[in-house]
Amino acid sequence: MPRTDVCDERASGDNVFEQAIGPFSSYRRKVTTTADGSIRETTSYRLAVPWFGWVFALPMRHAIRHRRSDGASPPWWSPPDRLSERQVRTLALLAIASSAAAFANTLFTQTANFAADSFGVGDQGQGYGGAAVRIGVLIALPFALLADRVGRRRTIILLAWLTPLFCALGAAAPSFPLLVASQTVARPLGIAMAMVAGVAAAEDMPRNSRAFALSLLAMSSGLGAGIAVASLRLADLGDDGWRYSYLLSLMWLPIAVSLARQLGETRRFETAHPIAPLLDRRRLALISTVALASNMFIAPASFFQNRYLGDVRGYSGGGIALFTLATGTPASIGLIVGGKLADVISRRKLIVWCSPFSTACIMGAFFLGGPAMWALALIGGFTAGMAYPAFAVYRAEMFPTGNRGRANGVITATALLSGSLGILLVGYARDHGVSFGWAMAAVATGQLLAVYVAYRYYPETAHLELEQLNPGDPILET
Repeated sequence: MPRTDVCDERASGDNVFEQAIGPFSSYRRKVTTTADGSIRETTSYRLAVPWFGWVFALPMRHAIRHRRSDGASPPWWSPPDRLSERQVRTLALLAIASSAAAFANTLFTQTANFAADSFGVGDQGQGYGGAAVRIGVLIALPFALLADRVGRRRTIILLAWLTPLFCALGAAAPSFPLLVASQTVARPLGIAMAMVAGVAAAEDMPRNSRAFALSLLAMSSGLGAGIAVASLRLADLGDDGWRYSYLLSLMWLPIAVSLARQLGETRRFETAHPIAPLLDRRRLALISTVALASNMFIAPASFFQNRYLGDVRGYSGGGIALFTLATGTPASIGLIVGGKLADVISRRKLIVWCSPFSTACIMGAFFLGGPAMWALALIGGFTAGMAYPAFAVYRAEMFPTGNRGRANGVITATALLSGSLGILLVGYARDHGVSFGWAMAAVATGQLLAVYVAYRYYPETAHLELEQLNPGDPILET
């Protein structure tokens, strides 16, 4: 079978080739000899990438124009494995679902400071609100169980409808407690959608591209979070300007229509498998411990960043949005780099190389101002992005198909509850005169514990099929 660096081909006539395996919904390459004896190739194609096809239009055009026939040097931005048309389409749809989920997950975190000011609520009250919204993660657990019972596809589509509708309720909240109540439902729905999307991506991807796939979902999540951050500019319109950010949630409803029309069920879920095998308690405890320890730092660092920028550094809503986008956007490159390295080299090594350094940089950004703060936040975000795929992929890899959703629900709930505790601790410390920097330094010890546990006790899972990691599952037919 002819192999190029963009797809595997099969002959369909004299000097005409079609796609055998690759990312195109239609593909035809024709080779002709001109009158002067030179060879001309004409390629017509259509990428099987809904929603994000425009992102890859120019890179793919460049790859085809400078194609190598031996396939030895695939484009740097491509996954380690050759993905089929179905896998590419599925990954794109799960990515846009992750964008919608991330918007919902980010919305309250970004607007809480402005809503709290509008309602006359202080740091500790804001901290209570943030903790309450995170405790609402328990609402996500039934959807994790549902995904194991009725499938990933149907659960994702249901959540794609519910999430933006509940987010939009925040626009009409008459008080801070009622805003918190609405988002205590909305945010867990987004969390559940992102969680099930991650499970579906891991189940449908080849063995050498699972971390890479999760890095693409995380990068797409950055788009959704970025839209939520950019909407902070609306907060500068007046005391109630933050309400427009919640109305913006309705823009994600067309995603539900697209998912219903195009998203298929994962092949592993469709394959006969045990319905409810017992959870491996050791694996569950191990991964939950890492999630608990790391979110003691990650959650308050994210939640209180806007309060720090506004109260300590004097940034406006537009200034906060600019800082967040400018320092957070480069993290998307870190996700892609980290995803490929986690698949090609090692998950555990990437964790121990990147996570402590990123923690130190993010913590340092709460001590310093000016250019140093911007530089530390940018570098910390980039290296945290590199570490993320290596951490995240274990949640799907270490459990069988029949309870993969349930296990991820428990781990996600553990992480969010731990994050709530971290937010409460930092909020309490702030109301008692502790600086943001020292408060963050205290909770950063949890991140270091997570790195130690992951490196010391996690197995290396790169290059292994999910069925090798979970021998109780039936082998997936190719």
